[in-house]
Amino acid sequence: MPKPSDQDLLQRIRDGDKRAFRELVERYKNVSFSLACSIVKDEQRAEDVLQDAFVKVFKHLASFREGARFSTWLYRIVVNAAYTAIEKEQRHRSRQEEPSAQFMPIEEESIFTKLQQYERKKLIQAVFKKMKEEEALLLRLYYLAELSVKEIQETTGFSASKIKVGLHRARKSMLAHLRREMGDELKHLI
Repeated sequence: MPKPSDQDLLQRIRDGDKRAFRELVERYKNVSFSLACSIVKDEQRAEDVLQDAFVKVFKHLASFREGARFSTWLYRIVVNAAYTAIEKEQRHRSRQEEPSAQFMPIEEESIFTKLQQYERKKLIQAVFKKMKEEEALLLRLYYLAELSVKEIQETTGFSASKIKVGLHRARKSMLAHLRREMGDELKHLI
């Protein structure tokens, strides 16, 4: 049975089907979480941002334009919620906690493969935290969310040229951070 389209799920939600909203959340929670992490740099805070974002999505679903891409609208809400969370924290300056090490479950059979994937995710998360938030955001939108430059424009409000230049710089920055973290090991991977 094919998965229902976003539009089908949205119609079911409008018709009162709460399971359809849960299905939509499941579909987009991983990339949305990753986007929030790239901005707030903390997994616990990113979870809070995600909760706020999905509440906003549910409340404002009626304002979603038919024919538009749902993921672009959702990611824009997530990005805005993350920046709002940062602004609130800057105003209230609460103590910062170390992020907890929560990663998505790995579904590979081999323990060695699981360990390699875990280490890669850990390394990439560490590199994203060291990068400028805008660069990390652009990489996540482009590669993880698989948004086009135009969709990233709609999500972030950045110009196309700023996105292209930002992606170029972000790739170089990520490579530089990986070189510092991995040293000679990186040569074997490239």
